[in-house]
Amino acid sequence: MTEQTCPNEEMVREFLRDNPSFLERNPDILEIIDVSHDSGKAVSLVERQVAVMRDRNKEMSARVDQMVASANENALLFEKTSRLALNLLRASDLSTLVKALYSSLEEDFSTEFYSLTLLNNGAIQPETGANLVTEKEAKAKIGAILLAEKAVCGVIPDKELSFLFGSRGAGVKSVVALPLGNENTFGVIALGHRDRTFYSRNIGTLFIDYIGELLNELLPKHMG
Repeated sequence: MTEQTCPNEEMVREFLRDNPSFLERNPDILEIIDVSHDSGKAVSLVERQVAVMRDRNKEMSARVDQMVASANENALLFEKTSRLALNLLRASDLSTLVKALYSSLEEDFSTEFYSLTLLNNGAIQPETGANLVTEKEAKAKIGAILLAEKAVCGVIPDKELSFLFGSRGAGVKSVVALPLGNENTFGVIALGHRDRTFYSRNIGTLFIDYIGELLNELLPKHMG
């Protein structure tokens, strides 16, 4: 067996002499070595190329770091959303479902203001944790939200805030509210924030739309 010899400086010099295009074919090596050129105040072409490549390398490294951070955030969001879905699916009754929904919104998603308003047809027991109202009351207070075909985002009147969030409505400045229902509307899921610009008209509604799909499927089974 031939014993491997660790390359020394002279061997590296000989290799580079015998392979003059090595650094050209392997620019990544040039990025990490120091190449100086005695040109006074002027900057040599080689130094300029090395500087450009190093800046490019730093930029690429920053992009990779950002991609990794985004991937980690997405993985965490997926974990929280999956946990919410499983807890809602496991709920044996309306009270358990509402508790699971509120716990997830507050603990996993740090949502300060939230409410689930349901139109009570007389079959829902009051001890559910949801905001139970009659259809007549809902149409009088939040009729525009009930008729919306998608989530309503932005600043809404104080009377609507009070209706959706009760006494806590005074602290809510912006809202995203989604009517719930299949053939007929039976409720509204609403999230609020202290910043009046947080839930703007341009905000994405993917999260609340997903919650809405789950509730549209599960709530009718527990509402009697």
